[in-house]
Amino acid sequence: MLSYQHAYHAGNLADVQKHAILASVLEYLTRKDKPLSYIETHAGRGLYDLGGAEAQKTGEAEKGIARLSDRFPADHPYTRALKGVRAAHGPRAYPGSPLIAASLLRETDRLHLAELHPQEHAALTQALAAPNVTIHRQDGFELAQSLCPPDPRRGVMLIDPSWEVKADYARVPKAMAQIHRKWNVGVLMLWYPILQDAPHAPMLKALGREFPEALRHEVRFPPIRPGHRMRGSGMFVVNPPWGLAEETRALDRLLARQG
Repeated sequence: MLSYQHAYHAGNLADVQKHAILASVLEYLTRKDKPLSYIETHAGRGLYDLGGAEAQKTGEAEKGIARLSDRFPADHPYTRALKGVRAAHGPRAYPGSPLIAASLLRETDRLHLAELHPQEHAALTQALAAPNVTIHRQDGFELAQSLCPPDPRRGVMLIDPSWEVKADYARVPKAMAQIHRKWNVGVLMLWYPILQDAPHAPMLKALGREFPEALRHEVRFPPIRPGHRMRGSGMFVVNPPWGLAEETRALDRLLARQG
């Protein structure tokens, strides 16, 4: 459970999808002056070096953000977050979702980030220190249950397990249903991988029964290397903000462009 390290995959096509959608959601919610809560159940280290040995070993970022960053409009919130992090940490830096959230949220907003892996937790603590950020070394699902409903009540939760534990596929629908009962106004965002043998399919059926009005967005891409099981990635969003469906269609058009 504690072996996964995202440094090998940071900035890949799945990250581009996940982070572009997350940035759009946060940009929409921060149009109002009211403060909000951001909760992340599996935060990772928050900041990644695309010039590091891990990223270079897989080459996933080269086929992801390195190829796609110039396609996003200059005023897109994902672009703004990426530029802000690189201005502070260098041109090969890549923000994980905690830093994307921190760069787009305000001092009046509250961030709660959970990470169990000791090295990832230590790196996250070093990368992101601010008065409105609390970093928990705790099981993310347990943290979510204990915090909900959060204060402020408006807000977003990102659920992004490593999916190395097969039980997560059965755990997620139950956990999201429990969280939603406690926090029915929260935007719940789930990222999931699309693997060759489709272990996500039963989970999505269960989620669809529980949340028939949720937004589901998927992108497909060829295996990054021979033998790689990943064929795409998906986002399942409960209580999607107004306009998010159109944002995902714009993302599809952007990803479909050649070159």
